[in-house]
Amino acid sequence: MFERLSVMLMKEFLELRRDRWAMFRLIVPMILQMLVFGYAATFTVHHVTTAVLDLDQSQASRSLISHFAATSRFDIVDMATNQREITSDIDHDRAVIAIVIHAGFSRDLENGKSAPLQVIVDGTNSNTALIALGYIAQIVANFSTEQAASRVFPSRPGPAAAPVVGISLQMRPWFNEGLDERWFFIPGVIGTLTLMQVVSLTAFAIVREREVGTLEQILVSPIRPVEFILGKTVPFFLIGLGDIALVSFVGIAWFHVPFIGDPWVMLVGSALFLLAVVGMGLLMSTFSRTQQQAFALNFFLLNPFFILSGFAFPIAAMPKVLQWFTMINPLRYFLVIIRAVFLKGVGFAVLWPELGALALLALIMLTISVLRFRKSLD
Repeated sequence: MFERLSVMLMKEFLELRRDRWAMFRLIVPMILQMLVFGYAATFTVHHVTTAVLDLDQSQASRSLISHFAATSRFDIVDMATNQREITSDIDHDRAVIAIVIHAGFSRDLENGKSAPLQVIVDGTNSNTALIALGYIAQIVANFSTEQAASRVFPSRPGPAAAPVVGISLQMRPWFNEGLDERWFFIPGVIGTLTLMQVVSLTAFAIVREREVGTLEQILVSPIRPVEFILGKTVPFFLIGLGDIALVSFVGIAWFHVPFIGDPWVMLVGSALFLLAVVGMGLLMSTFSRTQQQAFALNFFLLNPFFILSGFAFPIAAMPKVLQWFTMINPLRYFLVIIRAVFLKGVGFAVLWPELGALALLALIMLTISVLRFRKSLD
């Protein structure tokens, strides 16, 4: 058995070596996609075009405007003089955010009252709008704190204001003290790219053998169907391990994502994930007779698996039915493992539920795939 299997593996690697574009397709696109995703996959918003209407024209209102101008989050593109200019800026996409400071803003602050600030948001892009509103809330909160401090400790002589009793909130993020979003996204990109690469390679390789007519020729030889399946899938399992190592190196060396976990935990999690992914690709190949069918099925399945993995959209926010569906998604569990190993440094004692789920999925998918493949040959 091992002799026939070694011959089959040698055949696959010889085909890979003879294809002069194979190594290019396996390495360069992965690196390029890693770089593109690494820079593009972020929820951080910079340079939001902003229009300002200051109807108060006071020192306090100008101070508030300077807080917005001092940050790279907002670009003040228009200092409007009336409400019509604000409406025109929003309607003609010259500004995404409009800030209106009403008359009496400074007076209300000096009297210790709540000074309302109107913010007009173009909700066409709801994601950008919500993030920009969060930035505005932070800037206004800092401005309010400064104003409260100036009332408690006035710069000019006079009777001191009554002390204000408040609560000081101090945040201490764990595992990502700088709240760098790339530390969250890069491990997810590693799992996503590996899923797409390995599933496509596994599905297309077997379908290609069937399409060109060499599948029957191989199977009439002394090689057994199980040995043929192992010979076709083991190379892609090894390629998948190489892909994970490659893109992980890019994430660590280029994007400076820390790796503080145990490499053995990473290796075990990656191996179980790849077994499940290879099983997916093999299962897809049993439903495809041509490469066009494999491509269509690949596109149909991988997009939902990506969306329902928790890469960008929290699973807890999904409907219950979709949350149940994510339980058969190996990428969901691998993202938990890879992020925990990279950033938290946890081990088997914490990650055993995800590792067990991947092992179960790998066993089920490989078993069903082998049974369907044997049946399709009959």
